[in-house]
Amino acid sequence: MGMASVFSPAIVRAQGAPTKLKFGNDVPLTHSLNVRLAEAIGAIEQETNGRLLISVFPNNQLGSDTDMISQLRSGALELATMPTTLLSTLVPSAALPAIGFVFPSYDKVWPAMDGEVGAFMRRNIEKANLQPFEAMWDNGFRQITTSTKPIVNPSNLKGFKIRVPVVPLWVSLFAALNAAPTSIPLSEAYAALQTKITDGQENPLAIINATKFYEVQKYCSLTNHAWDGFWLLASGRSWRSLPTEFKDVMAKHFNAAALRQREDNLKDSLALKASLENKGMIFNSTDPNEFRQHLEKTDFYKTWKTKFGGESWALLEKYAGPVG
Repeated sequence: MGMASVFSPAIVRAQGAPTKLKFGNDVPLTHSLNVRLAEAIGAIEQETNGRLLISVFPNNQLGSDTDMISQLRSGALELATMPTTLLSTLVPSAALPAIGFVFPSYDKVWPAMDGEVGAFMRRNIEKANLQPFEAMWDNGFRQITTSTKPIVNPSNLKGFKIRVPVVPLWVSLFAALNAAPTSIPLSEAYAALQTKITDGQENPLAIINATKFYEVQKYCSLTNHAWDGFWLLASGRSWRSLPTEFKDVMAKHFNAAALRQREDNLKDSLALKASLENKGMIFNSTDPNEFRQHLEKTDFYKTWKTKFGGESWALLEKYAGPVG
């Protein structure tokens, strides 16, 4: 995988020289996303005979997700993977599939994301001068970890100090569950847990493992409270300047890699539970219906239905069933 110093903001393309693109993301090199991304980039380089070279900068090397969104929009960064919820700070509808306790399993998620919900989201992302690739990558179902106690039911969250991403939706979700959410970037989350600024956090198992949260967290409660995915995005400005040949090759290999990464992430999640247990984490199961029923007694679903709008909510319910 290309690990290079940051070069000129514009696409580098001199006469006879290869086109060079920068690719940023927020996960470590060991994450399945970067493993499959490396394979795709190698295939792109091979198919273009070295005329298109992509260098990856993982683990927030180019800044936070918010920083990278700004860089994408300006053209200073050509490519990035972006969690749906972080993207929602710019494109509100991007958070639609991450509504709390809506999707119980992948057999509901992928038909929606590969169908009308995903198409609706892509249209809205394009309006923000970003070019989304068709296939989403998997970030996984999110679980709650804590240093103090297991979370078994909604009452255990009352007053609980929990780190959440800088995402209004999840601040709202945990506030509705009577917790005390604090928005902290992922790159600063370990320190916040270590210094007890917060007593817990929530993330998919792959992120919990990759960020070594098990070193500062004792319990992992399998809440499956939300699903999150990654959009692979190109800067609209940069995308328009690329030859059609390059666009087609990138789409082919990136979309195929996304499908393989989905399978990886599912297999990894099963193995990761055992691995994290071996590292000292104590797991417990929960009944998601208890949490959803609690939310239904609040204004959570009603508020977000109003914010998302009737069209998007109807699409969501087409795949997830009645919500709220």
